[in-house]
Amino acid sequence: MTTTEAGSEASVPAARPTGVPSPGEAAGEDAVRVVGSLSPSRAGDFMTCPLLYRFRVIDKLPERPSAAAARGTLVHAVLERLYDLPTGGRTPEAALELLVPQWERLLEEEPELAELFAGEDGEAEHARWLEQARRMVERYFTLEDPRRLEPAERELFVETVLDSGLKLRGYIDRVDVAPSGDVRIVDYKTGTAPRADFEARALFQMKFYALVLWRLQGRVPRLLQLMYLGNGEVLRYEPDEADLRATQRKVEALWEAIRRAMDTGEWRPRTSRLCDWCDHRDLCPQFGGTPPPLPVKPVDRPSPADLESAARERDDL
Repeated sequence: MTTTEAGSEASVPAARPTGVPSPGEAAGEDAVRVVGSLSPSRAGDFMTCPLLYRFRVIDKLPERPSAAAARGTLVHAVLERLYDLPTGGRTPEAALELLVPQWERLLEEEPELAELFAGEDGEAEHARWLEQARRMVERYFTLEDPRRLEPAERELFVETVLDSGLKLRGYIDRVDVAPSGDVRIVDYKTGTAPRADFEARALFQMKFYALVLWRLQGRVPRLLQLMYLGNGEVLRYEPDEADLRATQRKVEALWEAIRRAMDTGEWRPRTSRLCDWCDHRDLCPQFGGTPPPLPVKPVDRPSPADLESAARERDDL
């Protein structure tokens, strides 16, 4: 069941989860040979455009910093650290006070972000950008009261290996666990809620995380919650085992398609409105470009597109 609401607060209390043997451990997961690795963002890349997946994962082409992605990273950092404060101190004012220090921390970690506001109007653009981040943080407080919550986990890295050998991995913004053991997976989005016909794509990432937690903990998460800070809507979905088994079939089919592309060298472009924002448009055959030759062996240099760290995989846009 899916519900989309504006300005309503979920009522699942949180507690620290207890250890539950995972189905993978019970089946001897460590003995499974890992044949590949997939995260929600990389799966999303392939579904959007196989050639984009190739550029990011195979070629590891560098990408320019994005103001929208940087804003998403900043807002996520503020909301993560908000819960470091004492319960009573989690106020809008306290959250807003975290914005500038967190931006300065991000600049220390990724100095290239300073290029976003290096033009003649850089100072004014930065002020507008920061004001947008402020509004998103303030909007968060219209959706739930953090003084009533104590997340079990924040920015949680999870991974599991399927029987096929495919490793699933990713970062979950927040996990809440009720005294009953019910689990809620929460993800913050700094974009706006999708139209009804795009909800399934938005929920794929959450079902991916739910599948991993189900395998790790042996219990289907009770609720998946997407909080859209761009317009103040909340999308909630209650998964069941059938949902998660279908999600597993989907990710394994995606991996098989990726493997076929690796074997054949055919990474077909797929055009969409997202092409207007693609850093690699000039290399795309659909726009008169020519992709670089496929590397003879995997490229080792790091790329912002393939990092899964504090500035990892923002799926907000």
